[in-house]
Amino acid sequence: MSDLLLELFSEEIPARMQAQAAADLKKLVTDALAERGLFGEGAASFATPRRLALHVAGLPERQPDTREEKKGPRVGAPEAAVLGFLKSAGLTSLDQAKIEADLKGKGEFYVAVIERAGLSTIDVLAQILPGVIRAFPWPKSMRWGRASQRSESLRWVRPLHSIVATFGLETEEPRVVPFEVDGIVAGDVTYGHRFMAPEAIRVRRFDDYVPALERAKVVLDPARRRDIILHDAKDLAFAQGLELVEDEALLAEVAGLVEWPVVLMGSFEEAFLDIPAEVIRATIRANQKCFVLRKPGGQGLANRFLLVSNIIASDGGQAIAAGNGRVVRARLSDALYFWQTDRKPLPDAALYAEAAKPLELDLAKPLDQRMGKLAHLNVVFHEKLGTQGARVARIRALAAELAPMVGADAVLARRAAALAKADLMTEVVGEFPETQGLMGRRYAQLQGEAEAVCAAIEDHYKPQGPSDRVPHDPVSIAVALADKIDTLTGFWAIDEKPTGSKDPYALRRAALGVIRLVLENGLRVNLLHLFTVGLHGHKVTAAQPVAVVTDLLSFFIDRLKVYLRDQGARHDLIDAAIGAGESDDLLMIVRRVEALGSFLETDEGKTLLAGYKRAVNIIRAEEKKEKDGGLSFNEKHAPNLRSEREEHVLSAAIDRAGAGARDHVATEDFAGAMHALAKLREPVDAFFVAVTVNDPEAQRRLNRLRLLNELRAAMHEVADFGKIAG
Repeated sequence: MSDLLLELFSEEIPARMQAQAAADLKKLVTDALAERGLFGEGAASFATPRRLALHVAGLPERQPDTREEKKGPRVGAPEAAVLGFLKSAGLTSLDQAKIEADLKGKGEFYVAVIERAGLSTIDVLAQILPGVIRAFPWPKSMRWGRASQRSESLRWVRPLHSIVATFGLETEEPRVVPFEVDGIVAGDVTYGHRFMAPEAIRVRRFDDYVPALERAKVVLDPARRRDIILHDAKDLAFAQGLELVEDEALLAEVAGLVEWPVVLMGSFEEAFLDIPAEVIRATIRANQKCFVLRKPGGQGLANRFLLVSNIIASDGGQAIAAGNGRVVRARLSDALYFWQTDRKPLPDAALYAEAAKPLELDLAKPLDQRMGKLAHLNVVFHEKLGTQGARVARIRALAAELAPMVGADAVLARRAAALAKADLMTEVVGEFPETQGLMGRRYAQLQGEAEAVCAAIEDHYKPQGPSDRVPHDPVSIAVALADKIDTLTGFWAIDEKPTGSKDPYALRRAALGVIRLVLENGLRVNLLHLFTVGLHGHKVTAAQPVAVVTDLLSFFIDRLKVYLRDQGARHDLIDAAIGAGESDDLLMIVRRVEALGSFLETDEGKTLLAGYKRAVNIIRAEEKKEKDGGLSFNEKHAPNLRSEREEHVLSAAIDRAGAGARDHVATEDFAGAMHALAKLREPVDAFFVAVTVNDPEAQRRLNRLRLLNELRAAMHEVADFGKIAG
């Protein structure tokens, strides 16, 4: 078995594109090989800021030989048909074909046996690799230099400089795969670190390629670069008596910026520690791609930071650290100014008095002044949905409506909603948008707001994704729900809903946020009512309000299905649960789904479902026959027409199970309701063994069908079992 080594060496590969590019390279090459019958024992791809690399191990030396039998026309067929057959099969005469009798007795036919010898794998690679490179799916690519004048020239993320492509047995000298792309001929030469070892390096196969790069100051594997950075950063912090504030996203980004990571420590003046930690971290992270450090024991940030260099400097990195320190200090000076300015009163606060009245703002307080300014300036939220001030007024009203439903103080909920967007007008958030909410909380604390109000200002954006934290304080829940419901009802009102993969206003994320807030806090809320309230203040242009609310609920149910599927639930159980009860009570839907899933894992559940489906299939078939006959199966069956013992037993069981199920559903004990239905299993089985439903006597037949319909109705008290697959 032989190995393939492929390297595409370019001027630069942006860090944000590296992981996907490595995955694409692996998939494109291995899929193309598989289509040609070539399967390796394993494949791995890698990326650095300058190269993509792929190693496919255990490939055979050749494609497998193939043998195909191609059926032709009938013996004696017209000459044109025969000639077409010979051409398609690659034969020169009928003597090269054989004659076989058709198994269905349709006569004798010509059959061509086409045998093809497999190509050598290196020749197959020479065919597929140029196409993979030319069609590589970069998010952004362009043509470079003189080649850009030709439309057929290679498009690449940055100029492609060289290609390494070798193939061969472990015990032999590998061969270079013979191909070229846009004048770049594949070979066995790569290059080391841009500054520390730029010389050419001849490589043979993957096993010597990786150590050769290491000697040339290139760590190929991004996971290993991340490990080196994290390990060295922790060690360097520990040596100074500090702790690293870990940041997975920043770690991955920095690992994509360097080929030879060297961790260095920089510093800034302690006076800057007066700035909120979130702002310090934001400015150091966003501008310098550096990690912050904290004092041990949760004592706050330290006036140190860690940066990752791509070179081993002759002075030990002192100049690099000092240069980064100067930039960090300049940015922190700006942040300190913004932080101090935001805590001061606005000189023109009196101008905002009229705009402040509807929100009951206290213009003696700095954060209230910022909200008054936001409302006074009529800052537009969306051209069809009005200003931020109007939006905050709607959120405030909706938060008060929600407060008793979630156990929150309505006064605090209104206050938190009134201030939730105020930090949009602060200098810090203007410069560091990622601190939105965080800074609102800080400024609210400084002016003495209740802690529940401060927390809600920060948390009302949450959760912003499937892994984001869900607020649990009642005031935070009320404001977070109000914010998201106002967004959703607003965009539904103007008929700007998500379509396909397009969701420019992140409405799917907002709906998921509502779902998680409700379910993870165990809340009972009537969504239809909330959507109706949320539409107040919106000019509905898409349709009538009822239609808008109904459509929005349907969207929510779809998002709930996605959420529950991610949790491992079956989509058909969700449909069954929704079909049996209130469709806008998310918590009850989930509880039904959980109980239904547990029930159907038991033997009783599986057997009863089979009996239910048999009964329903019979009823539906007869309903179709009697569509115009005037018969109804929905009426109560007649006890005096029961003639078999099993009919009496089933009727009594249906009455008991139906009543028990209704009682349990009324108390929201869905597991108990399933247990009540489980008692139908034996009577249903016995009924179908002993009783002929479609009895020749018409009245008896109709009575039995009505009895089966009562079985269906009893089970539908708990769930619409007809929507369950299987």
